[in-house]
Amino acid sequence: MLRPRLLSSVRGPRLAAEALGTFALVFIGPGAAAVNAWSYGAVTHVGVALAFGCVVLAVVYALGHISGAHINPAVTTAFWIARRFPGRDVVPFIAAQLVGGTAAAMLLRAVLGAAAESAATRPSVSVAAAFGVEMALSYILMIVVMAVATDARVTGGVAGLAVGLTVLGDALMGGPLTGASMNPARSFGPALATGIWDSHWVYWFAPLLGMALAVPTYDYIRRGFSHDHRHVQSTAPRPLSVHGEFSPEPDGRGAPEPQGARAI
Repeated sequence: MLRPRLLSSVRGPRLAAEALGTFALVFIGPGAAAVNAWSYGAVTHVGVALAFGCVVLAVVYALGHISGAHINPAVTTAFWIARRFPGRDVVPFIAAQLVGGTAAAMLLRAVLGAAAESAATRPSVSVAAAFGVEMALSYILMIVVMAVATDARVTGGVAGLAVGLTVLGDALMGGPLTGASMNPARSFGPALATGIWDSHWVYWFAPLLGMALAVPTYDYIRRGFSHDHRHVQSTAPRPLSVHGEFSPEPDGRGAPEPQGARAI
């Protein structure tokens, strides 16, 4: 067990990494939305989505080995639910994320003025629909995060690309509907900086619920393993043994698949 002083010295840089990563996320992602408003549409919706995906990809590769690059209170909470993150670090991580996101939003407000209001998340659909969209997008994102962060069978080095592309896809689909937040810190900072709190509770509870549901889902499906498609399966009936059971073919291709997880 780490001594309290050593634990404190280790936690500090991790919290700084979470604050820095969330700062980058909010400054570039919602910042692109604000610049799009400031420039009368020069960035475009696709451009905003690309900004989100690229900054998440960069942050995961730059800071993932230091803090895990959660940059999202819902991700931190989900990892704690999955028993893959210590409970003592949940509140400090979330606080660091909120501080980083708020600092970025304040800077956007200082630079862009009223255009920074476009960085805030507001539903363009009904509140119930917005809750469903945010929950679904968050659920999908956390399934991918669970895969790349907790499953040893996933190819190493793909985490940033997989998570970044998922955020990009989510933003392309959900951006016009809800802002595709999937992240309470991403919504909290711009809301505090601009004073826009429209249906703000949706951007906390929907991501938290969606990601919490993704944890048991992936823990269940991780029990499966990929069928090896390199081997041709025989379509001919297998011979019966003297006990009336199917016998494996001489080359072993007729034998049943082994049970349990295996590498792809």
